[in-house]
Amino acid sequence: MKSSPLSILAWRKVSALLLAFALFTSPAFGQATAVAPKPTATLTAAEKEAAARVKVETIKEVTAALSAKEMEGRGTAQPGGERAAKYIADRFAKLGLKPLGDAGTFLQAIKFSGTQPLAESSFKAGDASLKFGADFIPAPPYMAELSEASGGLIFVTYGVVSPELKRDDLAGLDVNGKVVVMLSGRPKNVDKDAWEKAGSAQAVGMNLIGRGAAALVIANVGTKEQPFSLINMYLSRRRVALGEEPSMPFKIPPIILAGDEGMEKLFAGTGMTYAETLSKAESGAAVSSDLKKQATIAIKIKKESAIGSNVVGLLEGSDPKLKEQAVVYTAHYDAYGINSEGQIFPGAADNALGVGEIIAMAEAFTTSPTKPRRSIIFLAVTGEEHGLLGAEHWVRHPTWPLDKVAADLNFDGIGTEVYAPVKRVVGFGAEHSDLGPVLEAVVAANGGQIAPDPLPEEKVFYRSDHYAFVKKGVPALMLLGGPEGEVKPWIERAQKWMKTDYHQPTDTIRPEWNWDGARTIAVIGLITGMRVANAEAMPMWLPTSPFNKPRGGVKAAPAA
Repeated sequence: MKSSPLSILAWRKVSALLLAFALFTSPAFGQATAVAPKPTATLTAAEKEAAARVKVETIKEVTAALSAKEMEGRGTAQPGGERAAKYIADRFAKLGLKPLGDAGTFLQAIKFSGTQPLAESSFKAGDASLKFGADFIPAPPYMAELSEASGGLIFVTYGVVSPELKRDDLAGLDVNGKVVVMLSGRPKNVDKDAWEKAGSAQAVGMNLIGRGAAALVIANVGTKEQPFSLINMYLSRRRVALGEEPSMPFKIPPIILAGDEGMEKLFAGTGMTYAETLSKAESGAAVSSDLKKQATIAIKIKKESAIGSNVVGLLEGSDPKLKEQAVVYTAHYDAYGINSEGQIFPGAADNALGVGEIIAMAEAFTTSPTKPRRSIIFLAVTGEEHGLLGAEHWVRHPTWPLDKVAADLNFDGIGTEVYAPVKRVVGFGAEHSDLGPVLEAVVAANGGQIAPDPLPEEKVFYRSDHYAFVKKGVPALMLLGGPEGEVKPWIERAQKWMKTDYHQPTDTIRPEWNWDGARTIAVIGLITGMRVANAEAMPMWLPTSPFNKPRGGVKAAPAA
């Protein structure tokens, strides 16, 4: 458990807006400094013929069908999600792909466990009752359907005990059997690196639990960019995990995240407001104290077990030997489903659009008179929004030998390719393998420009389904397209979308979408895959890459 609310939520694409800024404004892509495509990068006649078979109509049709109301947001292991899986399987069958799922079908079944905090959960302190959602929200992991705690309410500032920092926030306090309230963050006058080393939230939390805390209440978790209301929105949703995941080896007491209004209720009548306390704590003052109130907590959780599905189709290669190897195309079809209030999360840009693109590529491959030498696998995965779960399941239980997977090409994003015609392309992972030069040549041949990951410190490479393959030693790319033209309107558009539509019921198809940009990304993906499929050797990791290991390996560079 890290102190940042971003870490608490483990948001896969939390830096997508920053990424969009970099994509649109980086000098590598700017109009004034654009580098002309290499004149030697050209398409073969077969590649041109195949590219012509990528249909905008197919991308539009699939995206519309998957984001339609009857798909109910394609929730992982929910009826709408399974309806979407069947739709994709039917599309694969009509294209003549061979089933590569379970028992001669296109579907690979996955056992999931689901949890969701219920509004009947309660938190009382003294005479005050905090409101679920508005004032507090339970934080995972959830240990049981009902978790209760009670005890005196005690405030421990940041909860840090560190000789190096000459700080003991627990001095004179006994937290055993108490409901412990602590702040996230750090004082303004403390070095960030020193604080992280000695006062990480994980270390603080484990210390408090080890001392017998009955429950933890964490405050100051919101920021201007990610306010408490946004944190509440995510944590109040249904959470999904792989059913095969091991349970926690030890019991964790209830953990609560509290908003500012809830904290004021806790501090009412103590002689100091929460705002005053927070201000003094941030200035470095010692403000730990017994709040002299009794608190009771009852966290109610809905638990379920359910089955979801990956969808896997195969186009067999034409070469008698190389067809034993395969290029995999991935896109996640899941979104956030339908919530208990009946709100549907259509997930049009994220990521019905990506599925539309890989189905358009499948259509081009299957109808082209020239078949690739290696086999091609089309893998539409579920559970991505909950931690790349479908992709993780497939690489743990592959329906094709991992040591014979040449590469993974992944399609996932925030819909920047439908803003306008695409001329700017980022290939996440291009710097790690010899897939990079292949992509660069293909983008140039299509009149575009390519550059390395513009924000490597944001680690976007670790945040989508291709990373499950990377951890197993398979070279991979994720493609992101950006529009040509003046930069400012696209920055404003991305900013507005991230604030109002990202993972929201409003992620829908818009009349102003430029579908030709999505087609361009599909064409680039198609030809890149063709070149990998037709090359004499499978792609290799560069010797300098931290991911350089044989296919099927289990170790990879850490995400942080």
